[in-house]
Amino acid sequence: MAAPLTAQIKTLTKGKFSAYQAKSPRDIAAAQQLRARCFGCQQPHDCDAFDAISTHVLIKEVSNNTVVCCFRLFAVNGRDLASSYAAQFYELSALQRYKGLMMEMGRFCVHPDWCDPDILRVAWAAMTDVVDSNDVRMLFGCSSFAGVDPDAYLDAFAMLKARHLGPLCWRPGVKAPDVFRFAAQLSQKPDAKKAMLGLPPLLRTYLLMGGWVSDHAVVDHQMNTLHVFTGLEIGLIPAPRKRILRALV
Repeated sequence: MAAPLTAQIKTLTKGKFSAYQAKSPRDIAAAQQLRARCFGCQQPHDCDAFDAISTHVLIKEVSNNTVVCCFRLFAVNGRDLASSYAAQFYELSALQRYKGLMMEMGRFCVHPDWCDPDILRVAWAAMTDVVDSNDVRMLFGCSSFAGVDPDAYLDAFAMLKARHLGPLCWRPGVKAPDVFRFAAQLSQKPDAKKAMLGLPPLLRTYLLMGGWVSDHAVVDHQMNTLHVFTGLEIGLIPAPRKRILRALV
């Protein structure tokens, strides 16, 4: 079961962009429409059962009211982790022992026609506000690579193996039927430039803050993505990074 958020998300604005919590079915439909476009869905709206139990955040371009980014949040305690979206794909029994509130961030996407760095800054500022207001101890989710061919991202996966595998005490096990076990299969030394270019922007941000990943990627044919479980322990974020994030709130 989802743990209730004790504080609502306040509207945050930086430059041309504003982040706010969805307050109506129309807001959620706008997020689902953007998700469908970003993930290449056949239907006009990407929706599932988790939408009804999640808190949705939208980022709009203020002048023309265009939704340029969205994500959803699902707060959960360790004992109820099996009810999360990620638990469909990863064996999470180790993390069920985690003490403190966790929050899953899902369906994060940015409009393909927009590349302004302020979009990510506003999104992470909204996330920081939620984390601080609700005393969240760990942020987690599935970070997606476009497409299902791991060969396109071998340097990125080699770098994840070399530098960013999660601690054994929390690391997820294999559950999905189709996975790429990059930590076991790759032995190459990563090309740093190719690796960084291959990392999705969301995952890159997680890693800059001290985030970690599973030792395998799930091949998700339904969403046409490869994704890795990603965890970020809030207490381990470097102090300078925390100051930058909180300065925007």
